[in-house]
Amino acid sequence: MIVLLFFLIATNGKATNIVWHKSSVGKVHRQEVLQQKGCVIWITGLSGSGKSTLACALCQALYSRGKLAYILDGDNVRHGLNRDLSFKAEDRAENIRRIGEVAKLFADAGIICIASVLSPYRKDRYACRSLLPEGDFIEVFMNVPLQICEVRDPKGLYKLARAGKINGFTGIDDPYEPPLNCELELPQKGNNCASPCEMAEIVISYLEEKGYLQA
Repeated sequence: MIVLLFFLIATNGKATNIVWHKSSVGKVHRQEVLQQKGCVIWITGLSGSGKSTLACALCQALYSRGKLAYILDGDNVRHGLNRDLSFKAEDRAENIRRIGEVAKLFADAGIICIASVLSPYRKDRYACRSLLPEGDFIEVFMNVPLQICEVRDPKGLYKLARAGKINGFTGIDDPYEPPLNCELELPQKGNNCASPCEMAEIVISYLEEKGYLQA
């Protein structure tokens, strides 16, 4: 078993002669225990758009309703699982691929997985969407203009990028490709100052409407 696991990791998905072992306890059974449906809420947007803030507010709101959720935060994941990855284009793609695969496992466990990840490229987000059944990938676009994000600059990264101390920074010298057909876009048009709690309630209303908060 140890040798097999090492082989699978070392070959990065190119292993042969492997067979999926199916359990008698599946996603439906786990959802019945949790009284909810597993899904992935993928929050994307520029740095400083409020992704992590919304993720935390949403997780708290779900918790208060007795629902189990888990946040995969882009920065947090780079402290462990993705600590070996840089911010080069190929590593960014691998970063998103790994997060997508982990999110898929959470959803299969019946958990509402909240992925708060910049994920600037459409093809990478689409690849994550394709991992899940239709409807179980809920893309939430934090549509906050670059100018506002740069004024906020909570981590001081825009200032460093403008000073040339960070290369390939999204929004400055690397593109952000906004979603074309996301499930939710926040802040909503005509409401430029919605609070994190208000935006969380919008997401929860969507989950309720689609039946994810019941088994």
